[in-house]
Amino acid sequence: MDLVIMAAGIGSRFGKGIKQLTPVGPCGEVIMEYSIHDALEAGFDRVVFITRHDLLSTFKEIIGDKMEKVCPTAYAFQELTDLPEGFSLPEGRTKPWGTGQAVLACKGIVKGPFAVINADDYYGKECFKQVHDYLASHSGEGEYCMAGFILGNTLSDNGAVTRGVCKVGEDGCLTGVDETSGIVKTASGAAVEKDGVQTPIDAESHVSMNMWGLTPEFIDRLEEGFKGFLGGLKEGDVKSEYLLPTVIDGMIQSGEASVKVLETHDKWFGVTYAEDKDVVVNALRALHESGGYPTPLFNR
Repeated sequence: MDLVIMAAGIGSRFGKGIKQLTPVGPCGEVIMEYSIHDALEAGFDRVVFITRHDLLSTFKEIIGDKMEKVCPTAYAFQELTDLPEGFSLPEGRTKPWGTGQAVLACKGIVKGPFAVINADDYYGKECFKQVHDYLASHSGEGEYCMAGFILGNTLSDNGAVTRGVCKVGEDGCLTGVDETSGIVKTASGAAVEKDGVQTPIDAESHVSMNMWGLTPEFIDRLEEGFKGFLGGLKEGDVKSEYLLPTVIDGMIQSGEASVKVLETHDKWFGVTYAEDKDVVVNALRALHESGGYPTPLFNR
């Protein structure tokens, strides 16, 4: 079963450099190495990295070549110019096309059930096991799952974040995703901040951190949906993104898919902002010191 890691983007809020490749572990590990470690422990057996051709040399030097010694690996490439026939890159477009196009780049590479995650998020061990076991027992078309994190466990101390706030039915399945920006940590929990005004939001809400369990036909659905997305862009729009939560929400509303929300109480952390790095370094050091991870993470 494949673990697909979306690593093609460069985080503008993190400043100069490639935040996905920032060393944070005690032996220079990057965040995605922890995801790979936890996924292999949970039963995944191959890693597919989504990157860009211009990043490949640096990517392989820092992590790719090392991981090839640990487990089978493959590469997919997300490029601005990789568009369906009949479409061309809009003038002025420099922003990546989004997570939907990223996973679409795996067409022909991923052929079985797979999990997809962000490269710069630490997810914790529990969710990898839950997603793997769900996919191992639910392989039908349109039977997906999602790791449902608690909003309060996913906030940064250093600024606002965007989260897919989830609506969950009585059957434990996702009924909708509300992509919400400007979520900040507050003394009482969390709030959505806009124009200097804070509106409280339930810190116990489930949120999507882009950790999905999917099946191969979903990639075909992404391919068709990408054409519709491109065709619907307004003239001069050079920033809209084709996003996984939006695509999946549309499939839920149309009855094409059901998504089981697998609740996890693991604490997320990541390097959304440069100031987050020290928090991540200290948290990972504590996990190593408590025996949660070996030091170094991999013997290679």
